Amino acid sequence: MDGRKGTVNFSPLYFFKLIPVLSYLIIYRGGYALDKLNVKDLPVKGKRVLVRVDFNVPLDEEGNVLDDTKIRASLPTLDYLLHNNATLILVSHLGRPKGRVVEKLRMDPVGRRLSQLLGREVVKCDAITGPAVREALEKLPPGAVLLLENVRFDPREEKNDPAFAAELAEMADLFVNDAFGTAHRAHASTTGVAAYLPAVAGLLMDKEIRYLNKSRENPLCPLVIILGGKKVADKIGVIHHFLPYDCSILLGGGMANTFLKALGHDMGKSLLEDDKLEVAREILEEASRSKASLLLPEDVVVVEELRQDSPYQVKKVGEIPPGWSAVDIGPRTLQRFQEVIATARMILWNGPLGAYEYPPFHRGTEMVARAVAAADAESIIGGGDIVAALEKLDLSGQVTHISTGGGAVLDFWEGKDLPGLAALQDRIESQSPA
Repeated sequence: MDGRKGTVNFSPLYFFKLIPVLSYLIIYRGGYALDKLNVKDLPVKGKRVLVRVDFNVPLDEEGNVLDDTKIRASLPTLDYLLHNNATLILVSHLGRPKGRVVEKLRMDPVGRRLSQLLGREVVKCDAITGPAVREALEKLPPGAVLLLENVRFDPREEKNDPAFAAELAEMADLFVNDAFGTAHRAHASTTGVAAYLPAVAGLLMDKEIRYLNKSRENPLCPLVIILGGKKVADKIGVIHHFLPYDCSILLGGGMANTFLKALGHDMGKSLLEDDKLEVAREILEEASRSKASLLLPEDVVVVEELRQDSPYQVKKVGEIPPGWSAVDIGPRTLQRFQEVIATARMILWNGPLGAYEYPPFHRGTEMVARAVAAADAESIIGGGDIVAALEKLDLSGQVTHISTGGGAVLDFWEGKDLPGLAALQDRIESQSPA
């Protein structure tokens, strides 16, 4: 500012400093997109870094990792930190031990698989905090990797106990959260530690934020949302969020059975939620007044007994024989869904459209997966069984983004604030112009 009151002298340098902020404000209307610092925004060279990862992976009876997708998803963040000679302290949960030690849920198999993927030793500690961890850290050279024991063995984790969070934080110089799958949980290792350390997103978390925020706040139209699975309750908020949009919402799976019964159709012995019929009626009424088109199955595949290769029939909705159950979408419904998907510029999908685990009643889900992969659209898959279907069909490389979250994706699409994201440092506040 010069000598004349109220006159500001903007230099070209000052203008260029403003460009990142102005770009952010122009491109993004709000939410989490790109307003959170990530691991590349802080100096990490030679630092001790506590990294919350999501290594909640399936194990076989011998304790071997069956699917290492989540472990591989963390590698870009871990490789970046190791390239900068940071010492890594990794913390994750595995299964649901409910605050007690469960031998089959120890992190040892995860540590062995991570060591193979990183091509270096991963030191596994049998403790989460305390003297054993401090001793292990003292022995670690710079650039080493320490994997802590299952964080949910300690009952203080899920209670977000401040003392436990402080114990985790005292090991490190900064905190990196790369576990989007737990971002909807306010636990000590996801939010509590952020009160004691600089907290930023990992590269996986940053990618999740960018794609999911765009889908929620600035979706491309025509927008198609595919929702399946068993429970209406899991998807109510998502449906409500998108009803004001000019979009198509395709429903399948057990949750579609609930909507069909709410419309007065006899669904036989089909899996559905009788206690959610009124909720379904309210959504149908709201949808009739909204911009969105809510599409339900017109025909279904039905069986007397659900098992693999069980005899089946295809019936129009309303013509299900007594004692039979709807277990997949029928061919007319599939064709209708495929036609809508082909028009999309953005597709969001969570939940299978039938009894996917019992072939041939996986067909509806798989054929819709092929349609999504073939569509000229940005496609975002919200975790779960759909990921397995895409990988089985070798289609995972033909969708735009596969999220590592399940419940976190639904909460995000619903418009909820996720505690694990809210705890991370905000880019605008942290890097405002001088």
